Amino acid sequence: MEHLISGLRAAGEPTRLRLLNLLSKTELTVSDLTHILGQSQPRVSRHLKLLTEAGLVTRFREGAWVFYKLVPPARHDEVDHAGQTTPVLAPRALAWSLVQLMPQNDITVLRDLDRLEAVKQKRAATAAAYFARNAEQWGRIRSLYITEAEVESAMLDLLGSDKFGTLLDIGTGTGRVLQVMSEHFEEGVGVDLSHEMLGVARANLESAGQTNAYVRFADLYALPFENASVDLVTIHHVLHFLEEPAMALQEAARVLRPGGRIMIVDFAPHDVEFLRDEHAHRRLGFDDQEVTGWLNDCGLEVQAPRHLIPTKTTADSEQKLTVTLWLGQQKAPVQRQRSLETAS
Repeated sequence: MEHLISGLRAAGEPTRLRLLNLLSKTELTVSDLTHILGQSQPRVSRHLKLLTEAGLVTRFREGAWVFYKLVPPARHDEVDHAGQTTPVLAPRALAWSLVQLMPQNDITVLRDLDRLEAVKQKRAATAAAYFARNAEQWGRIRSLYITEAEVESAMLDLLGSDKFGTLLDIGTGTGRVLQVMSEHFEEGVGVDLSHEMLGVARANLESAGQTNAYVRFADLYALPFENASVDLVTIHHVLHFLEEPAMALQEAARVLRPGGRIMIVDFAPHDVEFLRDEHAHRRLGFDDQEVTGWLNDCGLEVQAPRHLIPTKTTADSEQKLTVTLWLGQQKAPVQRQRSLETAS
């Protein structure tokens, strides 16, 4: 009862109801919300503080900015056999119930949504400009292997019809994996250390109307997630940038639930040196034995790797790269001791 009453008290005010509605659409900063609502920064911040303390809204820092978002809805694995959520999840259920009751044709709500659309368009323009500045170099790398569509098709085929409660995409980049895998998970999060790429990913998810995924600024060597909290981890063309890929996989395995899986997509060994010199690739691909060994050390059983070999024509002036997919599954809980404290 007290969780419900606390949540109702926090939400029972016109501006705070408007905030809940806006934050159910996307994640926004205080500056964004001040612009949309036409209210002062201190007032908006005070409303957000009350909603956050009541468990209806969550906040996270990304560099100098702080983003706010409606708490995620309860997943199926968080609901008991009688269909009831636990007291801890009551605010989440309340938040989404209130949003569903909001009259979307109300004149104030419509004005909020119009201003929200303007904020989204500004984000999209910023993301598009960054993407355009880097498109040429990304395009040259992509020309060296089979199309992304073929890689994505292989990833989906490897998972089959399986569904997951939570997906973690490490080094999410443009957020493409979150979009491709959207039918396979209830809640997805992409992490990256590039603020610019997070902006691109956030704009892409908003443009696709995808509400079951979000992105966060995070170090892949110290993920801000609890032990055994994720069902599927994807690491798409990331390992070749890392100084310590084995350490990154250990950290990914730490957050994996028993029975969870890690999918790695990266290059097989090659000798295309310009990728090291011009694009900061630390490793020129990985062989099966090396990656399988790392996954085995994490307590994962590895399926037979899948190799996607491109065709090379006489007109090709550069070596073509083979893309390999490795899938490891944790069959039993593995005890690990963290060296870094989980972020709040």
